[in-house]
Amino acid sequence: MNTKVRPLAEMLAEIPDPRNPKGLRHPLAAILSLCVVAMMAGAKNPKAIANWWKNRKDLGPFLERLGFTKEYGPSKSTIYLVLSLITVEVFVATVSQWIEQYLTHLIPQDDELEGMAMDGKTLRGSRKQGASNTHLLGALSHRLGLIVAQLGVDDKTNEIGAMAKFLAGLVIEGRVFTMDALLTQREVAQIIIDGSGDYVMTVKENQSQLYADLEELFAEPGVEPFIYDEITTTDKGHGRIERRSLRTSLDLADFSDWPGLQQAFILNRRTIIVKSGEVREETAYGITSLPPERADARCILTLVRGHWGIENRDHWVRDVTFGEDLSQVR
Repeated sequence: MNTKVRPLAEMLAEIPDPRNPKGLRHPLAAILSLCVVAMMAGAKNPKAIANWWKNRKDLGPFLERLGFTKEYGPSKSTIYLVLSLITVEVFVATVSQWIEQYLTHLIPQDDELEGMAMDGKTLRGSRKQGASNTHLLGALSHRLGLIVAQLGVDDKTNEIGAMAKFLAGLVIEGRVFTMDALLTQREVAQIIIDGSGDYVMTVKENQSQLYADLEELFAEPGVEPFIYDEITTTDKGHGRIERRSLRTSLDLADFSDWPGLQQAFILNRRTIIVKSGEVREETAYGITSLPPERADARCILTLVRGHWGIENRDHWVRDVTFGEDLSQVR
């Protein structure tokens, strides 16, 4: 591991301890480190975490490595107390700083663009129990598959209203932010451009004028000079054959006032379900602030596909592996 990257346990030790100092038995950083390790091993709640450390065969050395000063670990009630008292924003910021180190020191290969997928996720079980801020807006690194930052969105607002605050806490310069149609907003594009970053945005009917312009632009795809570059790929796996064709155009940049727009693109997907022979076709439009000398059609297609990695590299892992959707913690 790169020696410049500080261990997570060391950074967790900087989180202020909210507990009454009288009678404390275990350091806060040790308890948080135990929670992280136990959850990675399959413990999904405080009771399971407490039971997990008790079943360790190398209990003494194991607890010592995590920073415990006694021969036993925290009880279920202690873990509940700690997790209910720590400031979520401080904890998230600490983990985000830890992940940012990897992005800084693990340099992309072959001029790879640093993609950052923006998307939201709801904690369904917690929301049913009346918890607040159960919708989480996250930024996932395409390259590392890690959530770089996360923000709980107030129930009275939505992802769009929270984006300005969220982007203000992110490193924007030199990164390409990918997002679905909901976040395709002028204000979002302007913030990214002002921060010396770039975007790849999906466009749907919620941006009616922009969508109409794209439909008109690509109405006759074979006519020059509308098409600047194109790429077609075919993949087979998981019982299906998928063909993707992406074409780009520079013409929209000449008359659109959308902030930073350089290229427009159309993506056609044709999927064949091998077993049934069913054919599914889909057309999607998008725009990007990346000029053609920095991103050709192949590069844009890679960024678009990388965006949806947030579904199987983050959402699926959290819901299926860690059972986040089933959790009713409030």
